[in-house]
Amino acid sequence: MNTIQMVLVVLVAFLAGMEGILDQWEFHQPLVACTLIGLVTGHLDLGIILGGQLQMIALGWANIGAAVAPDAALASVASAIILVQSGQGTKGIGMATGIAMPLAVAGLFLTMIVRTISTAIAHIMDADAKKGNWRKINMWQWIAVCLQGLRIAVPAALLLAIPASTVKYWLGLMPTWLNEGMSIGGAMVVAVGYAMVINMMASREVWPFFAIGFALAAIKDLTLIALGAIGLAMALMYLALESQGNSNNSSTNNEGTGDPLGDIIDDY
Repeated sequence: MNTIQMVLVVLVAFLAGMEGILDQWEFHQPLVACTLIGLVTGHLDLGIILGGQLQMIALGWANIGAAVAPDAALASVASAIILVQSGQGTKGIGMATGIAMPLAVAGLFLTMIVRTISTAIAHIMDADAKKGNWRKINMWQWIAVCLQGLRIAVPAALLLAIPASTVKYWLGLMPTWLNEGMSIGGAMVVAVGYAMVINMMASREVWPFFAIGFALAAIKDLTLIALGAIGLAMALMYLALESQGNSNNSSTNNEGTGDPLGDIIDDY
């Protein structure tokens, strides 16, 4: 990796760290972060594949109340760097996926440090607000957001400082059983992440779409573009039924749930 590529990787890591709080451009999402790192390092295909694997895991991660989800940004950036530095190609995706999990948990420690500092900054901003010093409030806000970016950029820079030959040597010391175990574990975690999403959003209105989707995915002749077109068509059909159901409910005294499939089931 040359100097320009390293600078671009650190920039992607910085943006991913900030987006973990801002949620504006979704740079912290594994599919986006890994794809961008793969793009700037010349391994776009590896970045997309790894990002897709990690995205399936992170689908079920969410910050709920005081419970903070594992750090998807650090897991994505660090595992993508390790995959590129390892030089293993697609064979190293399972290993990178397995490494991403402990990295995501370790990222919680960095998150705790930065959020503790941000709490102190919030008190400083409160004091400046009482004085009406809006310029300092804006300055401290930028400092707090940049700290979130440095939370990912600094570990990324440290990983890039390790020569690729050293990374390959360390990974070569891993026994076969550990490498295969991490690949299997990474695949299992992907399934768990998707199951968490289904558990949160599944209802009688959307279960038919899950069933149809799994059935269509088993047809090998259908490409991802074809599956996407079918999914888009089904979504448009659902929205059309929903709008039609809402208009019918407004013109009659019958009460509806707003879910067209649910109303149809209730009628039967």
